[in-house]
Amino acid sequence: MDNIILIGMPGSGKSSVGVVLAKTLGYDFLDVDLLLQQQGALLQELLDEKGVEWFLDAEADAIASVHCSHTVIAPGGSCICRERAIEHMRSLGTVVYLQLTLEEVEGRIHNMATRGIALQPGQTLADVYAYRTPLYEACAHLTVPVHNQSLAETVVSVQQALTQYK
Repeated sequence: MDNIILIGMPGSGKSSVGVVLAKTLGYDFLDVDLLLQQQGALLQELLDEKGVEWFLDAEADAIASVHCSHTVIAPGGSCICRERAIEHMRSLGTVVYLQLTLEEVEGRIHNMATRGIALQPGQTLADVYAYRTPLYEACAHLTVPVHNQSLAETVVSVQQALTQYK
């Protein structure tokens, strides 16, 4: 097992789980959203100023720029919206989809207007969930249901799935 890439909807715990998983495994941790913010603006500001299509391309470029080993990587929730990003993530290591229900995602996201979620005008979170779910499933080497789990339980679930996957 080289790199572990955690994908899923905003609010699924990619960054939180990623930090704890990295500490548990003795890996580094990389949050791709922070690479995007090196543009000098918060994610929501980038979306507002440059638009969703630019943002999706910039996110794919950021993902494609990642070259590392023994790292838990948390790309943004829209990482599966560009084929080049999917291909690069899958080449980096094991892609793990942190699967939640729409209701759980909605319950975890309280700052839709400022969160930096790539929504087209008129799209709802339910629309994004319906569009992305099959893409997450197709991209992932492993799907780990994390319904109603604490952070610690999710980390254990991911570790167990990775051990069984080897």
